[in-house]
Amino acid sequence: MKKNPINDIITIALNPCWDVTCQANGLEWGRHASLDSYHIQPAGKPLNVSRALGWMTRRSTAAGLWGQDDYRQLVEHAADLKKRVKLAMTVVPGSTRQNITVIDTEKNREMHLRSPGGLINPKSLKALQSDLKKRVKSECVCVFGGSMPAGDDLPGILSVMDFCREKDAYLAVDTSGPALKQIVEDIQPWLITPNVDELSELLGREIGDTSKSIVTAARELLDLVEIILVSRGEKGAILVTEEKTWQCRYDGRERAVRSTVGCGDYLLAGFLHGLKQKDHFPYALQTAVTTATAKAWGLTELSWSRAQRKIKTTLQEIAP
Repeated sequence: MKKNPINDIITIALNPCWDVTCQANGLEWGRHASLDSYHIQPAGKPLNVSRALGWMTRRSTAAGLWGQDDYRQLVEHAADLKKRVKLAMTVVPGSTRQNITVIDTEKNREMHLRSPGGLINPKSLKALQSDLKKRVKSECVCVFGGSMPAGDDLPGILSVMDFCREKDAYLAVDTSGPALKQIVEDIQPWLITPNVDELSELLGREIGDTSKSIVTAARELLDLVEIILVSRGEKGAILVTEEKTWQCRYDGRERAVRSTVGCGDYLLAGFLHGLKQKDHFPYALQTAVTTATAKAWGLTELSWSRAQRKIKTTLQEIAP
């Protein structure tokens, strides 16, 4: 890897959404309940990464597709991002989908509901690639994430990724299922960020959630992918590269988890922020776990510097 490889960070949302979060105290089927809180914000994995980077005072560009039916609402709701996130969406016909999270605060449980999306098609992907010509430069990181279709639309998605790669950009991919498998085989991205289940699906066999099992499995992909960042939830994360491997987790007093929504996006953002700061994999991994932990605990309401001071992590190098 070159010294200080990251020039700019561009998040590219192919399947963006509105995140709608509803909280209530004690929910049961068949009952009516009053909401304690209701929150809506533009989201999807790439845009969440930009939001997390902005929280850490790191600038980025948020590109990708957005429906023209609700683009005005995007601009209004994204006002809080403008200080450090440059909106550069490709506006296409249609409406942006919704992801709805219902949280029962009494029983500490949550449900996730997803409406279908329909912005991806050959015409919209062609328009997106045209817009990206103005933005993608050598040694920038292009972040692709979220659910992606594995059918007729996937070749168009691969074409957009291939265009970015030909511009000498670093491709970071956070998706799953057949689409991830095809992307790894055909595009060979710089970075992927599967959890243990997604790693199992990618390799076609069950992988145990142990350090040894994860490292052994991930190393099988190093001919195709330079960096593999495996999320393990409350167990932290493991970073696998050709040269060395590390694991990192939170080390301190346990706290109540406010929500797991978006933690993977904050993990990726923290890794990119840390790598941009020091070009040092162990530091980037620790920053990633710190950022994801802050999201889980609800500490993103504080400043990044204050949240950092409340979280202690343990880093360990894993022998091959």
